[in-house]
Amino acid sequence: MFFIKNSGERMSTKPGAERNLKQQSLREADAPHSLVVRFDAADALHLDSGGRLTPLTLAYQTYGVLNAQKSNAVLICHALTGDQHVANANPITGKAGWWENMAGPGRPIDTNIYFVICSNVIGGCMGSTGPASSNPATGKSFGLDLPVLTIRDMVRAQARLIDYLGIERLFCVAGGSMGGMQVLQWAATYPERVYCALPIATAPKHSSQNIAFHEVGRQSIMADPDWRGGRYLDEDVAPSKGLAVARMAAHITYLSDEALQRKFGRNMQSGAERSFSFDAEFQVENYLRYQGASFVDRFDANSYLYVTRACDYFDLAGEYGGSLAAAFAGTKTRFCVVSFSTDWLYPTSASRAIVHALNAAGASVSFVEIESDKGHDAFLLDEPDFMGTTRGFLEAAARSSGIISNPTTQSTKS
Repeated sequence: MFFIKNSGERMSTKPGAERNLKQQSLREADAPHSLVVRFDAADALHLDSGGRLTPLTLAYQTYGVLNAQKSNAVLICHALTGDQHVANANPITGKAGWWENMAGPGRPIDTNIYFVICSNVIGGCMGSTGPASSNPATGKSFGLDLPVLTIRDMVRAQARLIDYLGIERLFCVAGGSMGGMQVLQWAATYPERVYCALPIATAPKHSSQNIAFHEVGRQSIMADPDWRGGRYLDEDVAPSKGLAVARMAAHITYLSDEALQRKFGRNMQSGAERSFSFDAEFQVENYLRYQGASFVDRFDANSYLYVTRACDYFDLAGEYGGSLAAAFAGTKTRFCVVSFSTDWLYPTSASRAIVHALNAAGASVSFVEIESDKGHDAFLLDEPDFMGTTRGFLEAAARSSGIISNPTTQSTKS
């Protein structure tokens, strides 16, 4: 096992700078602008499929300072197409970190108090071992030679990172969507290592509808002639059209009908007259095309196959004889479960199922449904009630655990 810091120089992401986003994206798979730890064959990761992942590479970011007791660590688990760049500029796009409104100095996950960690999931494409990573056995990308992964595999890999950092117990594990699934898996698999847990906009299993949407995305990628059976990187092509359509379909599920209506309605892209063509006449069409086109510059198509399949396989109760309560039996972890009123991808009913199971297991749990018209993506946006809930839950847990002695030490900035 060995450690690398900030591999390579940061490429220019200034407007108008000469750059090739796709090449930057490919470089991130093997030489990420992140902290990196690599585990050799002696530390192979055993997978739910029966296979092994070796060598194992984990790319991660940290924010704040780990205290002397190593008791203030917060692990943030990213969503489906997220990455480790929680509170710093993305090295490919140059855009702000995906959760800068939540994590940072004075934010609800306050890096003046907490030591925040976020790793790219295995199967991803931002430096942790994934299908775009080079296979040392062949010198080419893994492609579909990478074993199929599960959420539990992702969490096992994260546990390796936490061990490497010398942290026995995490103060909190937090995340939304697929990140929330990882939170639940952490609490079930390593209950003694999680003081408090914050699963957000998530579910204890992927529904049939969720699986169906993911399958549409996967099929659109695999139907692209440039997918080449998953070997497109070796042939210097990319299934960009298929991946863009997959992103368009998925993005619809992240928004509510109210949000789409408020933002676009039936507004035309230019003028009020119909052109009687198949151009992007409606503003919502143009928006989705933009989402698809921008996505292909930062994400790997095969990674999309792997992470969506990992979500599809997720069924926490299924790991415990069909009983979700059994997954949390005897847990001492404190939970705060958060849902959003217009999230139809992971609706409030799914969060209630988690809460009921936690109550049946005798766990300490609070539950908040945030009123929002922004749909599933609300957890990524500026939602004052959500930010206040997160701050309050963490502050109370931090006082209880002794990380902070009184609430006045917590900044009030939100």
